[in-house]
Amino acid sequence: MATTSPVRIVVAKPGLDGHDRGAKVVARALRDAGMEVVYTGLHQTPEQIVEAAIQEDADAVGLSVLSGAHMTLFPKVVELLRERDAEDIVVFGGGIIPDADIPELERAGVAKIFTPGAPTSEIVEWVREHVPAH
Repeated sequence: MATTSPVRIVVAKPGLDGHDRGAKVVARALRDAGMEVVYTGLHQTPEQIVEAAIQEDADAVGLSVLSGAHMTLFPKVVELLRERDAEDIVVFGGGIIPDADIPELERAGVAKIFTPGAPTSEIVEWVREHVPAH
């Protein structure tokens, strides 16, 4: 009988943004929903995030940016995953992201953006539907 392991998610705070309460709330909600979550902490470079995702054999990376640097940092993580032949790792994100930026981030390969006020239940449900465990 084959057993499937829980979905593994790396939650990360790229860049200089020093506010991580939202990321911790999301990480806890995902963990409470039965997923394995690795929180990398504050001030991570895209390179560090991708390295952690690969080392942890993650199914997804959840990024949180409140600093306004999402248009640089989110696509950089997607690009680095692609360069490492790890484009099967789903990238989603959240934070203070203007609606006008969301389509461009999606074109860059970010699977989903959650804006402030998104219920954690919505994030958990989206991950369950869109991130297959491997």
